[in-house]
Amino acid sequence: MSYLYLEDQEAVDRFLAGLTGVPLVAVDTEAASFHRYRDRIYLIQLSTRDLTAIVDPLAVTALGGLGRVLADPAVETVFHDADYDLRILNRDYGFHAARVFDTRIAAQLLNEPGIGLAALLAKYLGVTLDKKYQRADWSMRPLLPGMLEYAADDTRYLPRLRDILRERLQAMGRWTWAEEEFGLLEQVRWTPAGPADEAYLRLKGVRTLRGRQLAVLRELFQWREATASQLDRAPFRVLQNEALLGIAKAMPADAEALRGLKLLSPDQLRRRGGDLLAAVARGLQAPAESLPTFERGRRPPPDPAYDARLDRLKQVRNALAEEIGLAPGVLCPNGTLEAVARLQPASVEQLVDVTDMRRWQRAVIGPALVEALSKTTGG
Repeated sequence: MSYLYLEDQEAVDRFLAGLTGVPLVAVDTEAASFHRYRDRIYLIQLSTRDLTAIVDPLAVTALGGLGRVLADPAVETVFHDADYDLRILNRDYGFHAARVFDTRIAAQLLNEPGIGLAALLAKYLGVTLDKKYQRADWSMRPLLPGMLEYAADDTRYLPRLRDILRERLQAMGRWTWAEEEFGLLEQVRWTPAGPADEAYLRLKGVRTLRGRQLAVLRELFQWREATASQLDRAPFRVLQNEALLGIAKAMPADAEALRGLKLLSPDQLRRRGGDLLAAVARGLQAPAESLPTFERGRRPPPDPAYDARLDRLKQVRNALAEEIGLAPGVLCPNGTLEAVARLQPASVEQLVDVTDMRRWQRAVIGPALVEALSKTTGG
């Protein structure tokens, strides 16, 4: 199947201008956080019902026309799993979408057993996607023809899939649910990560370390960040988290001890061993007053009554989810149930005070939750 590959400003401007008056455009992006330290959008795919184009944002200086398309409420923009695409479009260009349809969310509300794009296209359109380039480095140039074909497939079928899923949502009486969810996506903006100097404290498994080990990990982490930035390479491609934690825990004093940990390849030992041992030494020499510590929040006292309410709410949620054919976490996530258990609303109207609870959720499950709370002993 054909597609346009647009890699000059005039061609991009002409294509985007041609979208004026088009009621529906499918959108996808390709980034390279799996490969690069400094991530950005490296490809943008756009499909109307008749045409697919792939825009190379490295080859053009202005994409304001795309921003105008996304922000036009007369244009429905169709994504599959829109959240990340919307965030990075906002991060890189300041764009936001005014009218979204997300085929992944639609599939969740339809209780599809497979909500990935490949599964949905296979089921509804008989299309088999080749996922060979799922982890491809989209920052590379030139891109391989197979990569471009893969990228085009991510949007070329979305308009037809959207039509099928919308029709099913309407038939099941769940279209208003989807509209509310899509409306929330229209508010999505990029949010920066937490403080960079504390990022090492968020690594999985870090709480097994103490005192000097944490100081060593801090030095190792800072070394890896600096090296990854210099190479413009994803940090895990410089050194895996498991290796960082293992070295920090063992605090090896020399090359033999580092080699004995069996966490590094011979090539890594040769190229990185000296730097790693220097980082370990810096951590060991850090002043005592600078040793990292975890802020330990005070655990709330046991509350059997709250636990009983939450357990009852989960039972009610799970039973209703099975009855109407919806995943329990889609019908009402556990975090929302916890908020309901704390609030103890006496009416459905009071559920409006539960943060993140949708209108459709209040209507569908709200009465059952309120009734369950009224019957829970010790409430």
